[in-house]
Amino acid sequence: MERTAFEPFGEQLASAPEPQPKSRASKLLLRAGTTLFWSLVAGIVLARAAFFEPGVYDGFSRVASLAKSLIF
Repeated sequence: MERTAFEPFGEQLASAPEPQPKSRASKLLLRAGTTLFWSLVAGIVLARAAFFEPGVYDGFSRVASLAKSLIF
């Protein structure tokens, strides 16, 4: 006997057909895309860490305090 699946709000879910097995090319593309994405993430994080300057926003705080003094 087949079990009927329900979603959290009580609606009956239609039974989905079995997914087709992924081809070898599809798995390879997925792996390559994932590797490329995480390589770019790591590169961006490392670049930001290498070129980080702690005082880069000091000029903005001076402009913001000047604007605040002019407004208020």
